[in-house]
Amino acid sequence: MVQPSSTPPVETQQFLSSVLSQRGPSSLPYTEDTKWLIRQHLLSLTSHYPSLQPKAATFIHNDGRSVNLLQTDGTIPMPFQGVTYNIPLIIWLPESYPRYPPLVYVNPTRDMIIKRPHPHVSPSGLVSIPYLQNWIYPSSNLVDLVANLSSAFSLDPPLYSQRRSNPNPNPPSYGHQQQQPRVAAAASGYPPSPYGRIQPPHTEDATEVYKRNAVNKFVEMVHGDIIKMRKQRESEMEGLFSAQAVLRRREEELNKGLKEMQDEKEALEQNLQVVLMRSDVFDGWLRDNEGKTKNMDNVEVDEVFHCADALSEQMLDCTAADLALEDVVYSLDKAVQEGAVPFDQYLRNVRLLSREQFFHKATAAKVRAAQMQAQVASMTARSPH
Repeated sequence: MVQPSSTPPVETQQFLSSVLSQRGPSSLPYTEDTKWLIRQHLLSLTSHYPSLQPKAATFIHNDGRSVNLLQTDGTIPMPFQGVTYNIPLIIWLPESYPRYPPLVYVNPTRDMIIKRPHPHVSPSGLVSIPYLQNWIYPSSNLVDLVANLSSAFSLDPPLYSQRRSNPNPNPPSYGHQQQQPRVAAAASGYPPSPYGRIQPPHTEDATEVYKRNAVNKFVEMVHGDIIKMRKQRESEMEGLFSAQAVLRRREEELNKGLKEMQDEKEALEQNLQVVLMRSDVFDGWLRDNEGKTKNMDNVEVDEVFHCADALSEQMLDCTAADLALEDVVYSLDKAVQEGAVPFDQYLRNVRLLSREQFFHKATAAKVRAAQMQAQVASMTARSPH
């Protein structure tokens, strides 16, 4: 991890605060929820690499659109064969940053050329390394990006100084040193060109170059296949998660339906028990009264039905008294509506009748419970063991 070398200048902090807080047509095209993170990334980058200073500039897309974006323009250190060189580059922060990676370009001066072919740098200067391809929001940042760029370039430098036919050629110093005095003077040159001098033949073994390029190409192909497989697996995982959510929802619906069916089954079983009990009572009554249908021509209606036991007689009395009291209350309602009974007398009578009716209903409920217990005991006694 690269340690910060200094605190960002106050001017840089003020510039970022001002340019990121602008509103209206002149505002930068970044979302409001990412501007604070963009500011922190740039301040941290300036602390670790003071040669990279943020600025706002116009960026032209491939389709011709121009937009005002933030960039960092400067150099990054690159150790190579025991010497530290400065590689000039520009880091653009596109509209989708930091959710998507920045655009990195090497920026050669007039006395420098881009190595061709290079595994990470295109002829136009666009940089592509695994860290950019595997950019993960929000953990990826500019400081780690520059560290990975320095490490990748140290294995295969992307820029070389142009060798001219000079009897005493010396490595040229960085052409922008006067424009950017921030760069350390001890790291001002560039690696010698792999193409050799103009007069001597090629100095690098062609077999080694071919092997290295083949290995780099193979690594790129494998990396591309891995990214493609990862996207496919992520798509498959999303489909499986969706199917899992549907299955869970259906499981909840099935469990709910099963519970409702179980509740309905229990209710039907209880109703069946009641029907069986009443059927048993009716069968017993028919057996007891089967021979009483003869000589009924001169029988009084009121004397046809007799209570079978004391509980039935008590139930009959309570029910009759309840209904009679209901009729009396109804008659009192009619009387008070017609003005035949004073209202205060009506209230006293209704209160007394309601209290008496309540006691009769309570007694009937207790008798009904006792009859149910007796019927259950009777059925249990008659059932075969």
